[in-house]
Amino acid sequence: MNETSTPNAANTPLSQVWPAGCSIDSTGALTFHGRSAQSLLDEFGSPLYVMDTDDVDARAHHFIHAAATAFSNATTHVSFAAKAFMSKEVLRLVTNAGMLVDTCTLGEMRIALAAGVPGRRLVLHGNNKSDEEIELAIREGFAKIVVDAPDEPARIAAIAHRLGKTARVMLRVTTGIHAGGHEYISTAHEDQKFGMALLPAGADPSALNVLDELIAQESKPSQTSAEAPEPAARRQDTHTVGHNGQRDLQYDMRSPYDLDASGISKQDAALAEAMDLVARGPALAVLKELYRYPGDLELVGIHSHIGSQIHDANAFIEAAKRMMLLRKTFYATDAYTLPEVDLGGGYSVAYTEGEESMDIDVELQRLATAVTAINRALGIPMPVISFEPGRWIVAPTCVTLYRVGAIKHVGLPDGTTAKDGSPISERTYVSVDGGMSDNIRPALYDADYTARLANRAGAAGTMLSRVVGIHCESGDILVHECQLPSDLKRGDILAVPVTGAYGRAMASNYNQATFPAVVAVSSSGAHVMLRRQTIDDLLGYDLG
Repeated sequence: MNETSTPNAANTPLSQVWPAGCSIDSTGALTFHGRSAQSLLDEFGSPLYVMDTDDVDARAHHFIHAAATAFSNATTHVSFAAKAFMSKEVLRLVTNAGMLVDTCTLGEMRIALAAGVPGRRLVLHGNNKSDEEIELAIREGFAKIVVDAPDEPARIAAIAHRLGKTARVMLRVTTGIHAGGHEYISTAHEDQKFGMALLPAGADPSALNVLDELIAQESKPSQTSAEAPEPAARRQDTHTVGHNGQRDLQYDMRSPYDLDASGISKQDAALAEAMDLVARGPALAVLKELYRYPGDLELVGIHSHIGSQIHDANAFIEAAKRMMLLRKTFYATDAYTLPEVDLGGGYSVAYTEGEESMDIDVELQRLATAVTAINRALGIPMPVISFEPGRWIVAPTCVTLYRVGAIKHVGLPDGTTAKDGSPISERTYVSVDGGMSDNIRPALYDADYTARLANRAGAAGTMLSRVVGIHCESGDILVHECQLPSDLKRGDILAVPVTGAYGRAMASNYNQATFPAVVAVSSSGAHVMLRRQTIDDLLGYDLG
């Protein structure tokens, strides 16, 4: 059935970790656009992912608007990182909002195409792309194929040539800027599988500090003619004769440069040194290789992804400065201005009360100011600026609902402390009917979540609780620590918020548990978006 009750005046809105359509009704129960958690489990089963699709739509529009507003002096593109959560319905929502879609496997590509997303709105990533994936991307006219390995230019060019088409390509660059929470989700350091390094192995990155000096100089108020330094042509240390014995012009390093200019300033010499370092790096070598196939490959830009769960623009600014230096250097070496710079994703969301999340409007504006300054300082035009949010779009829009099973009060040895350092003598283990098979992130990344009783108000008194799953692993923990009502009992419903990203997307059949259904809720009602996996599905895979 489809319950159609609407929120009443007693409904109380919740904090940022809950979907926009969630509230608490007069009985203390959690509701989603007026649908109670109890009614959703009664209709669709447990465990259950509940996604507020109105919130998905609103967040997609918000990010697109924030990017365009911040970068008012450039064209902006925003792609949805479909690895966070993929369904045909969500892909239609984000593309209708104006987004492209990032894919990285044949399955993701096929689902996006099945959703009706045209190739020109799709991007192919991946550190080990198959020929089949590359061919599909070229046939469908993908907006970008992101090159991730030295052998890919020749492979992609050969497939494009065979098909009689031109592939649009950009290069993924590891900038050396590390950001994000867990080591495994920090993706721009050199010792990992993604991208091509900006600098040669063992290079001293301090040579790039000149970028900060250039920005600082660019930010100073303009000098009056009386304050301006004497032109280089009139300085006593200026040498007007170069290696050809006939040069009387000097070139500021922000313009195409000439290293024969012995009288260049220290700052310009430092910029030349930084550009020379980049020119000797692996990334520029692969850009040159991509540029060798003008009929088969269209080189559209460079790409960087520095990590995940990043709270402010600082690391993005550092990575962007290096990407713009690469763009400047490639122009200096090959006379080609890369049209687009993709700064990737990684914009944080809060998972628990009081946790930080990125203020997109504020931080994208900070990033835009810095990107504008470095391009002006380097004397190059603003590129198209692209972003790839995934988690930020879907994570806060979804809640996982579970039914409570066994409740175990465990006495603890002296000296045991809670997360805040306070001593504790007992912890209550609350088992639910899901676990690490529907949310691997706490076990994989030690990620924190919270939970609340969803079907009633509960007692005023609380108990320190750990929410655990059904699996044969002591690390099968969904919520490491939270306060739950002391009268919690078997059959109650627990709600864990912020599960829209990498919950269903990383789900497994560990212990032969089946995937929960994903239900879309909105102001229009509730319906199944992704059906529940069944035991018959599991048996159907086994041909023994």
